[in-house]
Amino acid sequence: MKPQIEVAAAIIFKQQQILISQRDEHSHLSGYWEFPGGKREKDETLEDCLRREIREELNVEIAVESFFERVDYEYPEKAVTLRFYCCRYVRGEVKALGCRQFKWVPLRELSSYQFPPANEAILRKLVHLIEFPTDSK
Repeated sequence: MKPQIEVAAAIIFKQQQILISQRDEHSHLSGYWEFPGGKREKDETLEDCLRREIREELNVEIAVESFFERVDYEYPEKAVTLRFYCCRYVRGEVKALGCRQFKWVPLRELSSYQFPPANEAILRKLVHLIEFPTDSK
């Protein structure tokens, strides 16, 4: 049986842009861009996991605002459950502490970056928000 991994990922908004990070050279899917986050530790909520991972990897504080989407994806070597949350940048100077680099990217430009296959549904849903914006924001 494949290892089962549970991951929380943050879609961090600041001034109409989203923070993405590039995976380290020694990590699975090295060089791909992703929504930052990480594996949940024992007895940790997904929201606490996100706040901790973002602090450790990018040196910033976020507010976890709402659940966005769940994705179950099977790679050849493991199965991953990703839970994506909409988050708001609160404070801190962004630094690439646990990733190769980071970028603030306008939503419209996300498709020009290479993301892991597990993120495809999230990217489609975010693009849908551009095409059909809600009146509530």
